Amino acid sequence: MAGFGTLLFTWLKGKLVGTDTAGNRYYIERGKPAGRRPKRWVIYNGVAEASAVPAEWHAWLHHTVDAPLTDSARREWQKPHQINTTGTTDAYLPPGHDLRGGQRERAAGDYEAWQP
Repeated sequence: MAGFGTLLFTWLKGKLVGTDTAGNRYYIERGKPAGRRPKRWVIYNGVAEASAVPAEWHAWLHHTVDAPLTDSARREWQKPHQINTTGTTDAYLPPGHDLRGGQRERAAGDYEAWQP
């Protein structure tokens, strides 16, 4: 949840540009600020997590593009955005990881420790 100051600034000076599939809302500063670019910001839907911003909106937030990539411009080979789950219960754990029991199937070229 955004802080009170951010919500007040958004209500007074923000113009909604769009939302992403996760429900994050993206804003740009209304009017033409003198001598600088208008501010762009996001209000997250839930926990403020930077990896929750898809690439097309990240590029827009950082003034790399003038408009975010629309769904119609996406290619069929582009995968949908996923947040970074490192450090959470949804994190990827390869076979043999200690948190998955530490056991995995042997491979043909498996490592064998040196024995003197």
